[in-house]
Amino acid sequence: MAATAVKRFGRGLWPMLLLFALLLVSLSFMSDATHNSERFGRMYSWLLLTNAAGLLILLGLIGRNLYWLIRQVRAGAPGARLTSRMVWMFVILAVAPVSVVYYFSLQFLQRGIDTWFDVEIENSLESALELSQSAFDVRMRDRLRTTEQLAGELTEVPSPLAPLSLFDLRVRSGAVELTLLSHNGRIIASSGLESTSIVPDRPGDAVLLQLRRGASYVGLDPSGDGGLHIRAVVPVPLATPTSEQRILQALYPIPERLSTQADEVQAAYARYRELAYLRKPLKYSYTLTLSVVLVLSLLSAVWAGFYAARKLVAPIRNIAEGTRAVADGDYSRRLPSTSDDELGFLVRSFNMMTRRLAMARDHARRSQLEVEGQRTYLETLLGSLSSGVISLSPDQRIRTVNTAAETILGIPLKRSAGEPLQALVTAHPFLEPLQEAIERHREASGGPHWTDQLSLFGPNGRQVLICRGARLPGDGVRPGGQVLVLDDVTALIQAQRDAAWGEVARRLAHEIKNPLTPIQLSAERLRRKYLPGMEASEGEVLDRATHTIIHQVESMKEMVNAFSDYARAPQLELRPLALNELVAEIAELYRGMHPNVELELALDPAEPWTEADPNRLRQLLHNLIKNAHEAIGTEQPGQIRLETRCRVEDDTPYADLWVCDNGPGFRAEVSEQLFEPYVTTKTKGTGLGLAIVKKIVEEHGGQLQAGNRDDGGAYVRVQLRQVPRPQATA
Repeated sequence: MAATAVKRFGRGLWPMLLLFALLLVSLSFMSDATHNSERFGRMYSWLLLTNAAGLLILLGLIGRNLYWLIRQVRAGAPGARLTSRMVWMFVILAVAPVSVVYYFSLQFLQRGIDTWFDVEIENSLESALELSQSAFDVRMRDRLRTTEQLAGELTEVPSPLAPLSLFDLRVRSGAVELTLLSHNGRIIASSGLESTSIVPDRPGDAVLLQLRRGASYVGLDPSGDGGLHIRAVVPVPLATPTSEQRILQALYPIPERLSTQADEVQAAYARYRELAYLRKPLKYSYTLTLSVVLVLSLLSAVWAGFYAARKLVAPIRNIAEGTRAVADGDYSRRLPSTSDDELGFLVRSFNMMTRRLAMARDHARRSQLEVEGQRTYLETLLGSLSSGVISLSPDQRIRTVNTAAETILGIPLKRSAGEPLQALVTAHPFLEPLQEAIERHREASGGPHWTDQLSLFGPNGRQVLICRGARLPGDGVRPGGQVLVLDDVTALIQAQRDAAWGEVARRLAHEIKNPLTPIQLSAERLRRKYLPGMEASEGEVLDRATHTIIHQVESMKEMVNAFSDYARAPQLELRPLALNELVAEIAELYRGMHPNVELELALDPAEPWTEADPNRLRQLLHNLIKNAHEAIGTEQPGQIRLETRCRVEDDTPYADLWVCDNGPGFRAEVSEQLFEPYVTTKTKGTGLGLAIVKKIVEEHGGQLQAGNRDDGGAYVRVQLRQVPRPQATA
């Protein structure tokens, strides 16, 4: 509370005006005291201390304001620098003229006081005083002689008759009062003009003592009416030696004008001597008073500068703070309007602006809430869909992704919201077919809707996706783009294919496999029954015909068995499997089978492990190696390379199995249908080898690729998910 009161006192106007008034009154008393030596000695020190205390209080308040201003400037408070510039401007404007006035006033004061004590003036006052004293001395000597003459006339007058003689002598001499006294001061007779005065004015003991010594007395003494009169006291000559010694006192009036002039001369001379004595203290007091006035003026100007600067800058500081609050999002700030000038108009305009901004913000907030509600509804709707939904901007940036899309593709797509699709494809290369389909249909400029089937190999293994795209209309506020709908049909296609080929296998077993055994038995019976009894030429024909029948029946049985193997869906027995050991085991079975074919192994030292059915993978390797042998042939040297590799893609480890040969490779016309049944490039074969391989790979969730090598020959790559090496048991 005390600090707040001091702060208000230092910044309030009326308390400071009261302090200024008290200081001015004190200075007025100081100035008045310098003109009176008695008051100067009694009051000047206290007035000086009072003014010094007031100036110290004012200086302390100004120091507090200056400290506050420095803190505001260092803190970067709004309006602090402008306040400091205005304060400096007030100080400079006040110091410059006041300093000039103070300098010349001080010079004028010093020289003016010196002129008061000029030598000629002092001589003139002394001469005037001596002149007045000389005039009084002449007049008193005349009155003394007159009194002596009157005393001589009273020599023969006896004391009883003295009153009559005194009256005549008084009238003739012009005296105010004549008194005849004995030598011891006893009044014998008296005559005077004032009837009211009963007792005559007796001379003092000192005068009587002087007369006893034989000397007369004459001097100026004050009268009862406040003026002066000449007192002359002389002894009366003795008529006889034995006569009583008597004394005559005469009081002569002095003209009032002469008395007044004499008093004025005496007072002026005394005043001059007093001022001459106080010459240096007077100059010091006037200089000190003028300096106090100067300091008071300067401090008042400084305080007025602070006060005026705060008053002028306060609206600007309020506007700056309000602007900062608006920049921080606080639109409820209202500034106080204390004037009707341009600054007041600016404050009112600012308040109107903040009200409108608050209304606009509230409207935008309501609109945002509505948009958020719609978005929440849309996200809930998209989240409940089993199809993946991805929306793209016109510049191919990801906007919206639902949970089903992340589940289908197996990657966190929502983290990539706002990023270009190209960046997502760069991070996840298996999405390149999706990007190519989008670019292809966008450049085709067909209808607003399109559909495409994609084959991806990602974290979820090989997937077949149905991708549907639609263009989004744009407007002036929100641009268009397109939306993608993804459906994983891998399991559906696999189920349809398995069902179709299962039906084919059953039909083949029913329609073809059942008659084959009777045909073969009949041909063998014909050979045993008729061949031994026939002639050589006829037996040769029968032998060739029955042999052809039996051979073709065996071929048809093999074909039907192959179809049965393809259509059959055996129960997989998955377990961790060392891929290098399995490849090495199968490779040993084929070493030396064809002398002209070299079998080479390139196994990864990391020893990849996968989770698979060993029997189905053995069947896969048998089919691939057999196909490679058949492609190379037996007429020219060849090479088959079996290779395993470990790799990581999208933070997912994979184990790859490569089977390469240097045969003629795949023909271009069948490159797109290599894994379909009945597709083969050999003169002999069922066309089911690679189809069975693909089926085995799909059963294990892998992906199969095949193509021609750049240096000649063909390759088949099997991609399987890699699993950690199992811990050895004790």
